[in-house]
Amino acid sequence: MASIFTKIINGEIPCYKVAESENFLAFLDVNPLVTGHTLVVPKNEVDYLFDLDDSEYIGLMQFSKSVALGMKQAIPCLRIGVAVIGLEVPHTHIHLVPLNSMDDINFSNPKLTLPADIMNSTAMAISEKVK
Repeated sequence: MASIFTKIINGEIPCYKVAESENFLAFLDVNPLVTGHTLVVPKNEVDYLFDLDDSEYIGLMQFSKSVALGMKQAIPCLRIGVAVIGLEVPHTHIHLVPLNSMDDINFSNPKLTLPADIMNSTAMAISEKVK
């Protein structure tokens, strides 16, 4: 059965798209830790990050870097944090989280529910900065 991320990639479930290439997609987490929390996924559904072949792994990291650099320009923050946990959805994904403190990337914190207009404007702001 296709993962929720594959359904997003296939357009079956809408998302707040930040960036897309032939092999990768970046979109806002709908239950973010902080405003701008972005997920980066390969379009090829592989459960575990380290099961990606070398070229796909390197491509995912390069794509994530370009998204993170765009995020840093669009979202006021000290840094963009990176987390790969991989237990919640069986599809490799990287969390990119704007950080102003260590607590911003604490996955035990309550998740935010942001209005659609904030999500749309955040996705657009990041998208305009991704190269």
